[in-house]
Amino acid sequence: MGLQRIVRLAFPPQCLSCNAFVAEDFALCGACWSETPFIQGAICDLCGTPLPGEASDEPEICDDCTAIARPWTKGRAVFEYSGTARKIVLSLKHGDRLELARPAAQWLLRAGHPVLDDADLLIPVPTHRTRLLYRRYNQAAILARALANITSARYEPGCLQRVRRTPPQHGKSLEIRFSNLSDAISATDRAGDLIAGQSIVLIDDVMTSGATLAACAEAAWKVGARNVQVLTLARAVKDPYIVPTAY
Repeated sequence: MGLQRIVRLAFPPQCLSCNAFVAEDFALCGACWSETPFIQGAICDLCGTPLPGEASDEPEICDDCTAIARPWTKGRAVFEYSGTARKIVLSLKHGDRLELARPAAQWLLRAGHPVLDDADLLIPVPTHRTRLLYRRYNQAAILARALANITSARYEPGCLQRVRRTPPQHGKSLEIRFSNLSDAISATDRAGDLIAGQSIVLIDDVMTSGATLAACAEAAWKVGARNVQVLTLARAVKDPYIVPTAY
């Protein structure tokens, strides 16, 4: 009996969410899978939120993206920020579950191929240094690095910086969220050499209002990005248009 088989017998694969036994590593059990709302079908081309109706070849834009300026050209998300998906995001963000980045990268690759096909650089949304000291890692950077390992795009964490610590955005109005991010994110001194003329994809764990991603995109355009797109693990949405699908 090989060593790998012995290890599997001693430590069988467990569900990423509930720890139930599963057939393979980095998988969800059937019950958790059914509660993970992967986005499919018709979606907004700018933020990835699900839309009613069937998918079509023509880009569709949701009401929010019609009303709010989005300083990027295309956006995608893996799943709705609810159910098991929300648990996964929070476990990565606050629970030191860094092993979740591996399956998350595969989900990002599948959901994000429209933005990744042209990507030169993957740039994580930055966190403020004081928050980084408290959390010890930036979950957006963990996701971007894992995704870079399975794509041809290059991981560049040193392009953007959060120069001002912003208050928590949870529960804030749209206007306050965007106001909080005003002048809070800028390009670093080396960003111009790295970003100029490049197609970049901004990576984050969750998009809610889009204020943080907008601030990052504007900073990237200022230093000469050729194209700016966004990709997030989850999208906070208003309506339950999502049906779980096999990823």
